[in-house]
Amino acid sequence: MSGDRRSTARSRVERVSVSANGALRRVRDDLLATEEPLEIRVLRAEDASQSVDEAATRVAVTMRTPGADFELAAGFLYGEGLIDGPGAVAAIRYCTEAEQRYNVVNVVLAPGAPWNADGLARNFYTTSSCGVCGKASIDAVMGAACPRTGPGPCVDPAVIVALPDRLREAQAVFERTGGLHAAAQFTPEGGLVRIREDVGRHNAMDKLVGAALLAGEVPLEGAVVLVSGRTSFELVQKAARAGVTVLAGVSAPSSLAVRLAQETGMTLAGFVRGPGFNIYAGGARIGRPAGAATG
Repeated sequence: MSGDRRSTARSRVERVSVSANGALRRVRDDLLATEEPLEIRVLRAEDASQSVDEAATRVAVTMRTPGADFELAAGFLYGEGLIDGPGAVAAIRYCTEAEQRYNVVNVVLAPGAPWNADGLARNFYTTSSCGVCGKASIDAVMGAACPRTGPGPCVDPAVIVALPDRLREAQAVFERTGGLHAAAQFTPEGGLVRIREDVGRHNAMDKLVGAALLAGEVPLEGAVVLVSGRTSFELVQKAARAGVTVLAGVSAPSSLAVRLAQETGMTLAGFVRGPGFNIYAGGARIGRPAGAATG
């Protein structure tokens, strides 16, 4: 389990309603998405008998919504190229030596798993808004190399336009707070496989990828992934590392996100709203699958 932490918190607010008769103020309770720091540490199997504070490498601190913390840690490490697959991980657990027990996660590597703490030229600090900050160089910002995607599925345009409604139906915490991003994995036919939410769009993607990684389902070549906000370079990179062939967003992609999608062979769609969407890369995968009924 990833700890018993609440993803929402209550706050007293003043609600102001403006009309032709003036402004009416009243006090009410509001439900907020929880935001707390999570420190991700890596511990080699060979050093597991030592004090965690002495042996663990502090890799990242991310501002996140509690929940699926182990998936977040695994997805982050995989997306940054720091581990090469689920076989590199022996265990993930909260750090019982830390004062904020459920805000520190230790990822214990499997015996023989490669790890070069001295060569870790990054001090990761991730916010809920901008993703990874404080990387040591431009090369570090560009992150781990992304392989070319596989052939992947052919997806009917009607499936793509239906995904935002299915995403919203599954966003339990967003419906209560209005304050979370989401990343969701669908089948090529539009069936929901899993969804993860977080105050940070990059964290939501890490949680989604981490869940697939720990389930032994990476690469996600047959998956269609939808993100709830804009599609940044970092989101395309994380999806490409996980082998996603079709990535869609309800808002716009960045120029660098489009370039990376083109370089990796990924299908990238944006502005998935209402009856249509834009295709920025990999348009050959969007079309009625062979053998599908024509109506």
